[in-house]
Amino acid sequence: MSARTRGRFLAPFGIFAECLLAGVWIAAAGLPLVTLPAALAAGASHLRRSADGRQAGLRYFATDLRGALRGGGRAAGLAYAAALALVAADLTLVRALPVPGGRTIGTLAVLAALWLTVTVLRAAAAWRPGLRWRALLGPAARRALRDPAGSLLVVCGLAVIAASAWFSAPLALPALGILVASAVAADHRLAGPHSAETTPPLPVIAPRSAEAAPTPPTPVVGNRSAGAEWVGTTDGAPCRA
Repeated sequence: MSARTRGRFLAPFGIFAECLLAGVWIAAAGLPLVTLPAALAAGASHLRRSADGRQAGLRYFATDLRGALRGGGRAAGLAYAAALALVAADLTLVRALPVPGGRTIGTLAVLAALWLTVTVLRAAAAWRPGLRWRALLGPAARRALRDPAGSLLVVCGLAVIAASAWFSAPLALPALGILVASAVAADHRLAGPHSAETTPPLPVIAPRSAEAAPTPPTPVVGNRSAGAEWVGTTDGAPCRA
């Protein structure tokens, strides 16, 4: 096996290893839950760097984490935690009190929490240094509804975390990187290659050369016949003197 073939074969395993490593970093940085959206954004940035072959590491992850927090990451995390607490309180109330339509209300609450989670993940995948979370959450919420295939991809990442936690709770920590990778893949799939519009080049019109002024005919003096003098021109139009 050549070195190039070996590199192509091992590249996906390297990306998978970076996903697991990013999952541990995200779990450590997002432990307070208020910093979770910023940690997800930093993890997505780390995975993009690794996939593009750029420099990546814990130092770059910490820099992106600070940038995401300064861009409104704390407020986004606080709002996300409050929304999850509201959904949990609603489910607890529905279970405690047998109200009419309680099962429907509980289902809608779970779907709302799922949609909110997908929105936060897609906003984290679209985050770039210098962007504000307020400008990211609105478009991410619309993409979560208008791009069901990409949202289903993110939900599959959530299912991987649930299955890992069910099998062994510590496995859910590195699985966070797989979840972020699914969000990055959904964002990349929706964006696609942007084809820049190119306008056809304007025709180059060469400047017309100045027309040379006609030179006056040169008179030629000669004898047309014996004893008769005539004056002619070089253009062949004879005239008599």
